Amino acid sequence: MNLRLLQFLSCCVLCVYGWTDNRIRKFKNDFSFGVSTSAYQVEGAWDVDGKGESIWDRFLHEHPEVIADGRNGDVACDSYHQYQRDVEMLRELGVDHYRFSISWPRILPTGYPNVINEKGIQYYDNLINELLKYGIQPMVTLYHYDLPQALQDLGGWINPLSAEWFEDFARVVFDKYGDRVKYWITINQPSGVCVDGYSGLIAPGVVSKGVGDYICVKNVMLAHARAYRLYEKEYKNKYKGQVGISLGLSWAHGVTNATENEDAAAIYRDFTIGLYMDPIWSEAGGFPRSVRDRVAKKSKEQGYKESRLPTLSPEEIKLIKGSADFLGLNHYTSFLVEPADQQFDSPSVDDDMGVKISHNKNWRSSNSVWLKSAPYGIYRLCLYLNKVYNYPQVFITEHGWSTTTGLNDQSRVTTLRDYLSAILFAIEDGTDLRGYTVWSLMDNVEWIAGTSDRFGLYEVDFDSEEKKRTARLSALVYKRIIEKRIVENEWEPENWQIEITKGKEREEL
Repeated sequence: MNLRLLQFLSCCVLCVYGWTDNRIRKFKNDFSFGVSTSAYQVEGAWDVDGKGESIWDRFLHEHPEVIADGRNGDVACDSYHQYQRDVEMLRELGVDHYRFSISWPRILPTGYPNVINEKGIQYYDNLINELLKYGIQPMVTLYHYDLPQALQDLGGWINPLSAEWFEDFARVVFDKYGDRVKYWITINQPSGVCVDGYSGLIAPGVVSKGVGDYICVKNVMLAHARAYRLYEKEYKNKYKGQVGISLGLSWAHGVTNATENEDAAAIYRDFTIGLYMDPIWSEAGGFPRSVRDRVAKKSKEQGYKESRLPTLSPEEIKLIKGSADFLGLNHYTSFLVEPADQQFDSPSVDDDMGVKISHNKNWRSSNSVWLKSAPYGIYRLCLYLNKVYNYPQVFITEHGWSTTTGLNDQSRVTTLRDYLSAILFAIEDGTDLRGYTVWSLMDNVEWIAGTSDRFGLYEVDFDSEEKKRTARLSALVYKRIIEKRIVENEWEPENWQIEITKGKEREEL
């Protein structure tokens, strides 16, 4: 049995049963701990101070019936007015970095740089300066789902000009904040933007399965690359920052080790990992051959003149290849895969894959139907990325757990510890993992789930005028992990509802 397999099995035992080999594994002092939010989900002030309309503003205003609890992002956590309290919470936790997104329509209400909203510029100036005042590194996402509606009216990400629009937006933001921001993320989860975004279930509410979603993938990857090359050419030497992209990657393996199941899992990984990783990190560049061949074959059978998956030209392949200083990894759960025994919409990505995904019935459940705890998955995913993509530099830019309301969130504490333990094994086995980011700092508007799924280390009272934030048990546990740089499964804080406030008071002294 080789060392890698032994370590994997050890990790599984640790995460599933809580057993250890009695070794204390420690995060290095330069490992960066942080938390995440996104503009639409926390800022509110949707039409305040010159902000333009986003696709999520339009979608949830026109379709309030899709929101699980009826609460949209018009006010959300009111971080537009409460950003100082947000930074205070970051200080309470002792985080190294804060990942947040800049609202495109708050900066450019028309979507174009012909109109720059100075009050929007000032808001992010204030937030960034407040973070730096307390030694917290800003990690800025340029696009987290909130496309200006004015650009969606022109076709959105299906319009081939969208990559140019995004580059123009990126230039404005780099010009304004490049002197203070050292970590940039171009796009958050292209799969969410495109495959989910053109399913009709979320903003922009357009149904174009198997066609528009693939066009979107091409344009989003080109948009990312153009923003990266812009920074590389005009800002990198001056500001010494890094630019990456955040991909939503789940681990997947066969429901059993039967050949047909492992083959199905390989197909699923190519469509959900390779489609976004290969263009940047593979040796050849471009979309995976398996995906190109499969979509081309299906397209021909369906009577299309050419493949529904757009071709990348040699020049576009060159532009995208290598266009990231780090991989932002958004990881939540894992899946079991087998050949599909059902019919899917045709055309669609699901139909092109032709696989069925499920969860192990023994995996612990969150408050979200799609989210189950399988900590070994992040370990196996890291090893897969190491092997297939030659050990990329990685920041975990999102990982979280949903609960209902309440401060005693023991299930989030358990999940946090289990996954961080698995991450320590991944680092020990060679993964170049530089940081970890909890989703989320506080409860927020979880898209069409509204506020029914609570992901926050801090609970938000959405009925209070000031959107009162209160630390949960998980906030104190995370604070302890950051301080000690180890995972202590048995540690429990005393008087935990007031301890975090005491910590901040001591810091001020």
